Amino acid sequence: MNRRIMREHIFKLIFSIEFNEEEKFEDRVKVYLDELDTNEEVKDYIKNKAVSIQEKMDAIDETINTNAKKWSISRMSKVDVSILRVAIYEIEYDDDIPTNVAINEAVEIAKKYGGDHSPSFVNGILAKVVN
Repeated sequence: MNRRIMREHIFKLIFSIEFNEEEKFEDRVKVYLDELDTNEEVKDYIKNKAVSIQEKMDAIDETINTNAKKWSISRMSKVDVSILRVAIYEIEYDDDIPTNVAINEAVEIAKKYGGDHSPSFVNGILAKVVN
């Protein structure tokens, strides 16, 4: 499984937070990964990244709010917010992923899962984050 597909699984798990607040996140991750047809190394990678993002969610959300002028997370698409959370985590906390790769991958995920304006919105917020 390549990094883009793993990143999409991480995005889907982060997106699920918006709809399953009562369920413990780690339990949801376990159920999701149990249904995923891949090896344990990939499952561990996805789990570790998703849990790390969830643990740093408050700081990541503050970064989003700081860089999204005239927008608050509550007014944004849940898809866009989830994409931004993954990308900002990669930019600020994951030294293994170059910034330009994190941005490009976020834009590609926005094209696939977001609305018509999602790619440019996500790119714009991330450009502000890195500058």
